[in-house]
Amino acid sequence: MDDREPEIVFKKETVSKLLSLFFKDDKTRVSGDAALLMTEMLKVFVQEAARRAAKQANTEDNDTVDIDHFEKILPQLVSYHGDNIVILVTPRSTHTH
Repeated sequence: MDDREPEIVFKKETVSKLLSLFFKDDKTRVSGDAALLMTEMLKVFVQEAARRAAKQANTEDNDTVDIDHFEKILPQLVSYHGDNIVILVTPRSTHTH
């Protein structure tokens, strides 16, 4: 059986477009390196959210992760300060050495 995690893929173009939606100046552009970095950060965030939601479901003796599990772990990952959202992800390794 294959124990590897499924690969999470976000298109660089999609991430770049999402970022540009929040720019105040229409002339502002996202460099290729910035889009790649944000793509990797998004991947880490999604992996960690999935990992924590699965752990929450397991704690509640559920075999299926649902939206309630994500809602319970969300405050561990995101904080709101006025109009700003702060990402608080500190990945926790699930691998043993």
